[in-house]
Amino acid sequence: MASHHQSLRDRQVASIERILNLNQHAPNEAEPHHDHASNGLVPQSTPILNSDGDPIWKVLVFDNLGRDVISSVLRVNDLRGWGVTIHLNINASRHPIPDVPVLYLVEPTAANLQLITSDLSRNLYATAYINFLSSIPRPLLEDFAAQTAASGTAESIAQVFDQYLNFIVSDPDLFSLGMGNETYYTLNSAQTKDEVLDAVVDRVVSGLFSVVVTMGTIPIIRCPRGGAAEMISAKLDRKLRDHVLNSKDNLFSDGHGRPSSSAGPSSARPVLIVLDRNVDLIPMLSHSWTYQSLVHDVLKMKLNRITVETPVDEGDPSRGMSKRAYDLNSNDFFWAKNAGVPFPQVAEDIDAELTRYKEDANDITKKTGASSIEDLQNDAGSSAQHLKAAITLLPELRERKATLDMHMNIATALLKGIKDRQLDNFFQIEENITKQNKVQVLELLNDEAKGKEPLDKLRLFIIWFLSTEQDVSRAEMERFEEALRRAGADTTPLAHVKRVREVTRMTMMTSAPSQPAQQSTGGELLRGFSSISNRLTDRLKDGALGANFENLISGVKNFLPANKDLTITKITESLMEPASASSSAIAKTENYLYFDPRSANARGTMPPSASQARAAHGAPNAGGMPGGLGSLGPGTGASFGQRRQGFGDAIVFTVGGGCMEEYGNLQEWARRTSAAAAGGVGVGGGGVPGVRKRVVYGSTEVVNAEEFLTGELRRLGQEDA
Repeated sequence: MASHHQSLRDRQVASIERILNLNQHAPNEAEPHHDHASNGLVPQSTPILNSDGDPIWKVLVFDNLGRDVISSVLRVNDLRGWGVTIHLNINASRHPIPDVPVLYLVEPTAANLQLITSDLSRNLYATAYINFLSSIPRPLLEDFAAQTAASGTAESIAQVFDQYLNFIVSDPDLFSLGMGNETYYTLNSAQTKDEVLDAVVDRVVSGLFSVVVTMGTIPIIRCPRGGAAEMISAKLDRKLRDHVLNSKDNLFSDGHGRPSSSAGPSSARPVLIVLDRNVDLIPMLSHSWTYQSLVHDVLKMKLNRITVETPVDEGDPSRGMSKRAYDLNSNDFFWAKNAGVPFPQVAEDIDAELTRYKEDANDITKKTGASSIEDLQNDAGSSAQHLKAAITLLPELRERKATLDMHMNIATALLKGIKDRQLDNFFQIEENITKQNKVQVLELLNDEAKGKEPLDKLRLFIIWFLSTEQDVSRAEMERFEEALRRAGADTTPLAHVKRVREVTRMTMMTSAPSQPAQQSTGGELLRGFSSISNRLTDRLKDGALGANFENLISGVKNFLPANKDLTITKITESLMEPASASSSAIAKTENYLYFDPRSANARGTMPPSASQARAAHGAPNAGGMPGGLGSLGPGTGASFGQRRQGFGDAIVFTVGGGCMEEYGNLQEWARRTSAAAAGGVGVGGGGVPGVRKRVVYGSTEVVNAEEFLTGELRRLGQEDA
């Protein structure tokens, strides 16, 4: 891609800024890489001015998806910097603001178009700048034109743009399509109607097209044969081909009709790997030990926001608890550094950051003669020179203090969840799950002392059941299910899991750890956390939270995860860096299909509908399992050279749900491989030494284990029972 790497988040923010600037290029757009040290998520904005030199203030109106897209990357202060005085949901009751223009950022649906027409006919706003999150279909555009003509509101419309932003970026290299927690069920249920399945596939294709447009480069597309992944890949390939062929100034040109870098050699372009969720269900259910995975699992993070219970008065526990909402994003220096780090190491870094904060605060107070940072803010007797320097540093220190305080509260909540649910024990067992025999698993399910949360035991059993190479008889399965029911678990999802196991035993690739799991000597984790009690604020020095921390941390095991790659990571490695991948991974991806939307081949190929794909498979209701949709025919198999082609950049997309465990594992592989290449240990990018690997991970929706198990797997289990 570009020599100066921009993350997917950088590019999406730049696109949103342009919308907020009434689709005019911002003065600082020549350097769209954003400084995360600014007060907001993006640098101080510069809105365009009117003829009198005043900012153009405006109202922002969005639908639910538009809200999620913006709220994941911008704050209210950022919107205000671009002249947005108020932001409203299009479905809410809104009062007239007739002298102010309005920006719409909505999906192109009939309902939204009717609401926009209603707004214009009632003169709610001055002029309208309409931005659709994806390309509006021609029939809808014609209907909107007819409504506008009938209502006589054409003069109120200043702009209509397709923006290709119908995806949500929650981390610099993590996105979802915001399709909710029903996609896996819809794609795997035999009861799904063909038209519903077609609509889901089209929605995924639209979202991936927008991601590709935002990244500015047409990728090579790889996917396994059969299933929704092949349907999506074929339709996306066709959509990209049609766009490039039918548009002289297309979205991938430089604006003057000349092809952009996306027309370069295929090795310089990214690879888009589209996978069905059933290729590996284990990461969706596993108990992870990294910071971001624990936050997602224990605290139910959604769109980077979590809610944590904190004491109303830490000196008086009888006053109860209050709920506080926190946003976790790349502007948070501690989160950006530690999101993918094992939890015990996070404890050590909190300790180190608290020490650094205290040293910096003491340094400032010594120079000014104040006794504390708080006194310094009210002290007028310090020397002018030192006071000026101190005041310059105060905002940064206060921000660091607030950030560390927040992560203290998050760590406290996580530790409570770990102890209450014994998550450290589950993690330890799952690290060596293939070594567990049937007797050991049954004993664990029957032991009330090993985990009191039924859902955790059900997750552990499914992980073992999908991982083990041991045959499980019907009688043995009944004993397992009975033990789970006695523990309080709902075993309905197991009916579907049994069907998945029959297929995925051939697609999953277990990896032996390249290094054994580490368990630190006793007390290290305790020391890391207990030292916090006298570090951050007077509140902590009182010992109330410190004592609570020591009570929480006692008995929690300090494990560091084994260095092993998940199935999806091994697939990615075999397609990005086949020279270094294992022979088993290469064998699994040998027959993956190959689509190059820029090639001259297969331009007449028309992707089939869901009904045609099912009919080709010979089973009308075969859509409930991978491969049930059939293969779409010959013509897209990879040649030997294409199979051995390396890539520096990849977009890995799972159809039917994604998880933080896979995202973190892919990023860890990319860092490890890049470090090896930089050190001359390995080669990548088609045999070019020193190529840095970058992987963007996406899915129809990022869901936690509880949502996936009690929602979609349970519904499918009811059908399969």
